Amino acid sequence: MTLALLTPFALDAHPAKAAPELIDDDVRHFARIEARLAAERTEVDSRLAVLLATPGGNGQEAYEREVEIVRLNRRARLLRRFGADLCIGRVVADAGTIYIGRAGLADAHGDRLLVDWRTPAAEPFFGATLAHPMGLTSRRRYRWTDRRVTDYWDEAFTEAAASSPAALDDQSAFIASLGASRTPRMRDVLGTIQADQDAIIRADGQGTLVVDGGPGTGKTVVALHRAAYLLYSDPRLQSGHGGVLFVGPSHAYTDYVADILPGLGEEGVRTCTLTDLVPQGGEAVPEPDRRVALLKGDGRMPGVVEAAIRLSERPPSRPTVLDTPWGELRIGQREWAEALAAADPATPHNDARAEIREALLDILVDIVSTRNGESDAVGHGRWSGEGWGDAGWDDGDWDDAASSRDDDAPRWGFDDEEEFDAYGLAGGRTDADAIRRTLTDDTDLLAVFDTVWPLLDPAAIVRRLWSSPALLLRCAPWLTTDQAAMLQRSPSDPWTVGDLPLLDAALQRAGDPERDRRRRAEAARAAADRAVMDDVIHDLIATDDSDLKTMSMLRGQDLRAALDTYTGQPASSTELLAGPFAHIIVDEAQELTPAEWTMVTRRVPSHSLTVVGDRAQARHGFPESWIERLADVGLPGATVATLSVNYRTPVAVMEQAAPVIRAVLPDANVPTSIRDNGIPVRHAQASDRDRILRDWLDAHAEGTACVIGDDAFAGMPRVRSLSAVEAKGLEFDLVLLAAPGTRQDGAALDRACDIESAVDRYVAMTRTTGELVILDESDY
Repeated sequence: MTLALLTPFALDAHPAKAAPELIDDDVRHFARIEARLAAERTEVDSRLAVLLATPGGNGQEAYEREVEIVRLNRRARLLRRFGADLCIGRVVADAGTIYIGRAGLADAHGDRLLVDWRTPAAEPFFGATLAHPMGLTSRRRYRWTDRRVTDYWDEAFTEAAASSPAALDDQSAFIASLGASRTPRMRDVLGTIQADQDAIIRADGQGTLVVDGGPGTGKTVVALHRAAYLLYSDPRLQSGHGGVLFVGPSHAYTDYVADILPGLGEEGVRTCTLTDLVPQGGEAVPEPDRRVALLKGDGRMPGVVEAAIRLSERPPSRPTVLDTPWGELRIGQREWAEALAAADPATPHNDARAEIREALLDILVDIVSTRNGESDAVGHGRWSGEGWGDAGWDDGDWDDAASSRDDDAPRWGFDDEEEFDAYGLAGGRTDADAIRRTLTDDTDLLAVFDTVWPLLDPAAIVRRLWSSPALLLRCAPWLTTDQAAMLQRSPSDPWTVGDLPLLDAALQRAGDPERDRRRRAEAARAAADRAVMDDVIHDLIATDDSDLKTMSMLRGQDLRAALDTYTGQPASSTELLAGPFAHIIVDEAQELTPAEWTMVTRRVPSHSLTVVGDRAQARHGFPESWIERLADVGLPGATVATLSVNYRTPVAVMEQAAPVIRAVLPDANVPTSIRDNGIPVRHAQASDRDRILRDWLDAHAEGTACVIGDDAFAGMPRVRSLSAVEAKGLEFDLVLLAAPGTRQDGAALDRACDIESAVDRYVAMTRTTGELVILDESDY
């Protein structure tokens, strides 16, 4: 037996809680959990070994085998990750004691050892209060450290429970525990979820839900646990179609919360930032000009890309005339219209090229085949006396935006009947496959097609808009001439964050120009690999002299399907994030511009979203309501749930932070802090920074600190150096806040700068869970 099994409690700091009458029941139950986990690990490993050694079969059988392998692998990882600490707490009700777990667990007889926290049976553990006990008599929450219980808290909901043996807590000790030392990653908080948070976590996944809350209210906790809950409870997500996407504000933030979902047994949530959605996101820099950023953030801007792409999807202004082995072939507006209509309007431009070209070839093959088989049809139907095709259309109606082929360009074909007969076409109907091969290789036809429906580079579309005021004004007629000029940039300039919504729109609408090439190359690689494997299989079967002819099982599609799985090239990260998703969760959503919202909404057609944010933390202002903001970006009818209790930030800090934000946003949702650690906010000289940090590190063996707003500080072990923007969503035991400087020109800050400065200061002040020191600017 492990030490953790023999002594699951390590309560040296709380000896009164170690009394046998308080913990013996738990010790026995934890032993049952450990034993069952060990047995289930063996069962899962054995089942996996059998499945992996068994041929997968075909069709539905193979699919079900793969699904079961994925499920068992996921379960195995969860079983290896936890021991008895899979349990987060227990409740006592009239029906008996129920232990709550990160996942469900039953013994070999089917008796429930742990109830999954997401089930209705577990809801009272999170939702019960003294006013609404939800049928409970008591509740116990555990704190686990290295698979040992290092603390626990009991709550009684009835007089009888209050008089029973228990480590009763009026929640003051439990609330104080929420200020425990921070680590570089968010620690497990499932057992600390409060009733107001749990109600939002369990809200229906249909439509758009806004989780509005100030610092320390647990918005991020709610968002992450809501993702896990929806994956468990929502049939749309259980089907595996679409999945869940979690969008965070920065990679520092997504790294910080990276352990939460795996700790809940969920691996099916993709996590990213907006910059991850487009290939150029990693190199994008902040937009230096506030006026340009405002223009690029306009919700109409992604539509400018659509207009620019439409300008490139236009047929020639005059009939296209091709010399072919069968005579002069004319392609007019009717033929082009029929070919262009073959593509689904939702298909990206570049992906539609193959469909349109095949449709055009079908039309032309039909024309040639009909002409060759029915010589009397010349001058009738599709034919005209001037050539084949283009019957009944007025050239003057065609758009002049595109040009026809160059009549002076070299042409191949046949000028007289003798040469025509040399191909053997005059004496009978031409083979359609031969016609298609000839037309497919026609360089003149390919050149014309590339003019009508060119291969587009998404990034080049956006660069063209930023380098051609005339094109920009044509595609964005609401812009003024001065605004169009302001948006112009050199092709060598780096991409900015403001460009990302347009780049995303261009990639989604135009499609990846390299996708077809990659698909063709991958198909060729797979075919070559299969050919090699087929030769190997043939040799193995031919040389198999066993009685059972074991190698004969290698015949059929099973091995080929497996080979396809392993030879396939992985999709790019942007392709994996292209959607559509069944549900998207956006944290720090108050920062998204209308243009950035289009990056989100196009990936979730159902508009099933959880929008997490705080209007008071919007750097560029947020005067309207959430309902108004979301309606403006195409998400009408949203529901707003408000969190108003600050479980993290000490009272003394909030007392000084609240006036900062209310000076620029009087109706800010400033939460009520319920933690009073007795430490006042300190002010110090900037020159004292290093001494303060040394003293704090010497006094605290655990925990993290952060210096915010001081570019001169490079950071050190357990102490980070961040801007207010980079610190958003993070938390630290100690925060040193450098006082903001003044503008270089000495001018008074305008209203927008006032808001930005106040928000940055408010965010920075509220990153602490313990102590805040404000460094005076006089030393800078």
